[in-house]
This record gives sequence, C-alpha cells and structure tokens, in this order.
Amino acid sequence: MRRRVLLVTGACAIVALAGAGVAAATSFAPAQKPATASAFAAPAHDNPAATVSGVIEPIAGDASTFRYPGADYVKVHFSRLQLKPGDTVKVSDATGGEVHRYSAAQLRDMDNWTMSVSGESATVSVERAGDPLGIKSKLAGLGLSVDKIARGQTPSEQAAAERLAAAAPHTESICDSDEKENAACYKSADPVAYANSKPVARILIQGVELCTAWRVGAKNRMMTNAHCFTTTREARNTEVWFNYECAQCGGGPTLRPVKVMADQVLATDDVLDYTLFTVRNFDAVARFGYLQMDDRAPVRGEELYIPQHPRGMPTVITTYDSSERSGNCAVANPAYNGYDVDTDMSYYCDTDGGSSGSPVISRRTNKVIALHHFGGCPNSGVRMDRIAADIRNLV
Repeated sequence: MRRRVLLVTGACAIVALAGAGVAAATSFAPAQKPATASAFAAPAHDNPAATVSGVIEPIAGDASTFRYPGADYVKVHFSRLQLKPGDTVKVSDATGGEVHRYSAAQLRDMDNWTMSVSGESATVSVERAGDPLGIKSKLAGLGLSVDKIARGQTPSEQAAAERLAAAAPHTESICDSDEKENAACYKSADPVAYANSKPVARILIQGVELCTAWRVGAKNRMMTNAHCFTTTREARNTEVWFNYECAQCGGGPTLRPVKVMADQVLATDDVLDYTLFTVRNFDAVARFGYLQMDDRAPVRGEELYIPQHPRGMPTVITTYDSSERSGNCAVANPAYNGYDVDTDMSYYCDTDGGSSGSPVISRRTNKVIALHHFGGCPNSGVRMDRIAADIRNLV
C-alpha cells in the first residue's frame, strides 16, 4: 500500500505540486539560532522566508455574500459592529451546512473576526431580536460593516505560488519520492496509526498561516511549534480544525471539520520550539482523543510515523521511507542539533510546509517521541524528553 499523495487545497485529489505556499509552516533549520541558545555547530540548511497560504482581501460596499471560486475557506472581519441587544450575526457557507452565530461581545473577543466557513463562499446576515426568520435582516443600516476577508488561495493563486516556490532555492522536506498517504488509507491497514491521527489538527493562524497541532494528554492541552505562535493574543486568532481528512483513501470529498478557537498559551520556548495551549469549547473536540508523550531518549533505527497537515491539507500519515532497508520511517540520528546541541532527533520521513508542530510517533510505544519542526532531509523534531521536562506539571 504505497499511494503517492500530494494534495490540492480544498480537495483530496492526487495532484503533483512543486513547493509550499505556507507561512509559519515546516521551517528549515535556521542559519541563525535564537539568541538564548548556546553556541554550537549547527547543520547547514536553508532558512527561506515564510510565505502565506491565504489572502487578506479588502472589502468595500455593503455586500453580504463573499465568493472566491476554488478557495477552501472564507473568514470575515467587521470594521463596524453596533448591534441592538439580542441581535445575532450569522455566517454560513453556500449550503447552510456550516453556520456560526455570534453576539457582538463574542465577536469583539475575537478581534471582530468570525470563524472561517469551509468552501469558496460565506454569507453574512443579522438575526434581529423579534425577527427569527430574518425577514428584516440586511447588513445595511444595522450597524454592521465588513472591511476585509481572509480566504484560501484560488487555483490560479496556488499555481503562481508554486511557480515562485519552484524557482527559489530551498531545501526539500520530501526526501525521495513522496510517501505520505491519506489518513483514510490506514483505517483498516493500520488502525492504530489511524486512531492516533484523530487528535491531530490543522491550525489556521491569523486567517492566512498554517501549521499542525495535536492534543497532548487527557486535559484541554494542545501543542504546536513556537514558530507558529507564542502568545495568547495570537492563539485567540487561531482556528483549530479537527476531523479534517479525506473521506476515502483514494481521494474525493473531505469529512466536515470540527472547528474551535485556540485560547490560552500555557508555556512556550523558542529553543525547544514548542507552544502548549488550550482551546475554547473543548467539549466539542474531546471525542477525537489524545496522544501521550514518550519522554525518553530516542533510539537510532526506531520506527516512526507522522500524522500531519502538509500545506494545510487534509490529514496524511507518513510511515514509509524508501531509504531504510525495512521501508519504514525510522530515527536516523537520536541526538541531532536543532536550535541547540542535541535538542532534536532526525529522520527521513516526508513532511512539507504546514507540517510544523506534527507529532512524531514511535512505533514501539505509539507515543509522541518528537515534535516535528525542521525540513532539510534529514528532517528533524525536538526530542520529547527535552520538552517533557518543561511541561510535565502542566499536562
């Protein structure tokens, strides 16, 4: 079972792409380490500038429906928000299958941004107190103005980003042929790996940047990279998408994601490149389960797998590495320099832009042994025994 999977935004189609158009995504081992790290001989890798995965679109006029053919999400921002008591703002997708409702206070708490709706269009209306059918609900005159939209790239924008990425010199995270596969391919072939992909989420930061995160432990705790975000203010402008995966192994529609907002940052560290945070409405995502930390030193040759959201795509899992005799992903170097000496472990498991923050899981224990953060072939993740020492009392 080796189905090469490279995905296009908003679909599970199998399509070859040249490069990543993702900000705050898989980073490449830095040319300069953080100032807090001690001096050491870092591996030589590129450090390309991050690029965005979405677009901020300014809006003028009183439109209430915003459509961008081919975009995989649309997210609305209000410049004016003066509602009467009891009024509710409603944002829905084209089908009405995804609907979000907000009071004025709830929107102000989110810096006047709504949650994204999946797909290429969003419709905004006001449900007025005493007008449950929305007969009088028009944006004009109701104290509501939209000034900008955050949205996914259209196909032409994706193609332009791919051309730019292909032309720029960079170090790849795909180390041979791309061995990532849709998570659905593992439902029966490897049910443990599939189950351990369910606590892994796509995160959408500031409406245009993408990383991966995952639930750590049974409490309301999630982890991603510090280079994705570090502050509670940033967290509260970050969406966390669970259940965003292809319905079938071979592609086709995705399952409807369950979206919540990130909330409090509990701990973060630039050298170990992690951020531990909570989410709002935790009960909505608790059913997707959690992963556990494997807080021991990794072993050379230990087999691995990585559930992830490369380029923000539906969940894929990397288990194969054609360079290994066994054909399986494995630890290449258990003591590898990241932002400091021996903070990382390296591997040749395929990742991509947007995979930053993914759990690197040991086949031996089915626990997380590293937090993926650098590409470069070898790719590398921060050793979980280093991180666990920092956060043990928080999870």
